[in-house]
Amino acid sequence: MQVWPGEAYPLGATYDGAGTNFAVFTEAADRVELCLLHDDGSETAVELRESDAFVRHAYVPGVMPGQRYGFRVHGPYDPGRGLRCNAAKLLLDPYAKAVAGAVRWGEEVYGYHFDAPERRNDLDSAPHTMTSVVINPYFDWGDDRPPRTEYHHTVIYEAHVKGLTMCHPGLPEELRGTYAALAHPAVIDHLTKLGVTALELMPVHQFVNDHRLADLGLSNYWGYNTIGFFAPHNAYASWGDRGQQVLEFKSAVRALHEAGIEVILDVVYNHTAEGNHLGPTLSFKGIDNPSYYRLADDPRYYTDTTGTGNSLLMRSPHVLQMIMDSLRYWVTEMHVDGFRFDLAATLARQFHEVDRLSSFFDLVQQDPVVSQVKLIAEPWDVGEGGYQVGNFPPLWTEWNGKYRDTVRDLWRGEPRALAEFGSRLTGSSDLYQDDGRRPLASINFVTCHDGFTLRDLVSYDDKHNEANEEGNRDGESHNRSWNCGTEGETDDPGVLALRARQTRNFLATLMLSQGVPMISHGDEFGRTQRGNNNAYCQDNEISWLHWPEDGGELLEFVRTMVWLRRDHPVLRRRRFFHGRPVEGSHGRLSDIAWFTPQGSEMTQRDWDAAGASALTVFLNGNAISEPGPRGERITDDSFLLLFNASPEPLDFRVPVNHGRQWQVVVDTARDEGIPPGSGAKAGAGDRLTLTDRSLMVLRRPA
Repeated sequence: MQVWPGEAYPLGATYDGAGTNFAVFTEAADRVELCLLHDDGSETAVELRESDAFVRHAYVPGVMPGQRYGFRVHGPYDPGRGLRCNAAKLLLDPYAKAVAGAVRWGEEVYGYHFDAPERRNDLDSAPHTMTSVVINPYFDWGDDRPPRTEYHHTVIYEAHVKGLTMCHPGLPEELRGTYAALAHPAVIDHLTKLGVTALELMPVHQFVNDHRLADLGLSNYWGYNTIGFFAPHNAYASWGDRGQQVLEFKSAVRALHEAGIEVILDVVYNHTAEGNHLGPTLSFKGIDNPSYYRLADDPRYYTDTTGTGNSLLMRSPHVLQMIMDSLRYWVTEMHVDGFRFDLAATLARQFHEVDRLSSFFDLVQQDPVVSQVKLIAEPWDVGEGGYQVGNFPPLWTEWNGKYRDTVRDLWRGEPRALAEFGSRLTGSSDLYQDDGRRPLASINFVTCHDGFTLRDLVSYDDKHNEANEEGNRDGESHNRSWNCGTEGETDDPGVLALRARQTRNFLATLMLSQGVPMISHGDEFGRTQRGNNNAYCQDNEISWLHWPEDGGELLEFVRTMVWLRRDHPVLRRRRFFHGRPVEGSHGRLSDIAWFTPQGSEMTQRDWDAAGASALTVFLNGNAISEPGPRGERITDDSFLLLFNASPEPLDFRVPVNHGRQWQVVVDTARDEGIPPGSGAKAGAGDRLTLTDRSLMVLRRPA
């Protein structure tokens, strides 16, 4: 076999039409072997003799796409110094663009013996581990263009590739649960009719099913257990795992783009699947453990701010390079439109504390590719000082956990929630205005993959996670949920009616709030996980979306609310409200006003009252402060939002001097949520009775 020197850049395996260049970084190794794997289980070893700046490399003519490979790293095995090299372990390429197979759990994939953790394990892992695959990078994107949907037009739909499509009756069985299913017209039609502009996919980077879960007959369904930051997860491919998964993913992105839907990836750059000092040796740990991981004062152990056993070393230039290379790859080669960063506070821990001036943020800010796509932070981790909602740099948007908590508190009747609800409804200026950000920095959500579904939020007071085999100890115990009088499923018509109303209240509030709304997949159908609020390990009917034959009134209500929002710029402003008349607007009314149910303007005493749970909000469509795309003045209809979160019906008086004639366009007390025909009319000073725990929207034409 011919072996040429090759190049140190780019890292990974790069096919050029005649052969493949291989390059891998390791400062810890004495010697590195590239192992080309054959279908009969044999392998051909090629030593990477060339080294530049600790990058070992070689070019091998004739190595074609589909070739499986791995690395064997010869070097010191000295856990006391943080070094865990072991040539008996076949290692994944950190830059692998595709991965074949799955881990077959056993002692072979560990660097130590189960009965003697201090003793090195020299069992060969090759027959038991995943392998890297050389891919063909060429793909006909045609005239694909990213939709580039602006945030104020964005509606995000968080979904799981398998969970969304596994039970869809309109899909061929062989496509269910795959990337190809995302491209199917039946799925795309649902998203477009719903009004979704961005599909946020739970992790699709190659991940590993944990040993512990496999022994329990469970799996890491959510996928927050990454081992390959460049490779689409092979279990979601219907075409095969020898590189076909890359083509299938690209085809799905192209189809979604054709429908005007962006693709956002939920990415996990804070840790890997190799766990702590007792975890397996699959890739980074055996290549250069001290360069990739944050080690404790005793380097046998790992510093963990993620709750998973390890954290990547964010002050390592090689880790930072890998993350940035990965982000750019997914944008430039896979054409994705943005990223949601799991436990993003860990990415800011250059040393110990969370630092918004860390190198990671500097690199993202100056990168001409990554800085131009949607960047969404989950602004917390489990480490000290990890809750960082509102503290990310101006380029970023954030999952607004305070929005979720406050909206839940208001509708379940928690005292003293009204004042904070006012801030959350209007874009959370207390969190984002002081650093120059706008309401669109707030990604608003009531539910997501982590926690109760919306149906379960109104059906359970307590978690019911027994199926996870952890004695119901896992998952959040304080869910801010309310079962409406009965725990779990019931046929009580009164309870069911209240739950349906609460469901509409949450969805309507989400679409009426300033910021960017995010819907969790299946909430538009009333999906349930039977009270499981931590279904991370349930790759089964507990987690999968069961598509009803007829979406029913709830689906139609969600569609109506989404399109109401999209049709009216006053509901999705790009700038915060001023609370005063806007220069250039007609009339003397302020852009927003707050009223008690009696129609008088809210005072501080009204806001602070312990039992306050109802208010009216006036949104002035004639006082929008931001200009249109060509500098034109934007005008819209005006709205009154009437919220009654109290347990009793209340009379609301339509404020005077803010419009003579109003039309009711939303009433969550109705089964369908939308008044029939033209809707009821109301004049200034009229009284409207709102059912307990309901909201109403009134519109006045511009």
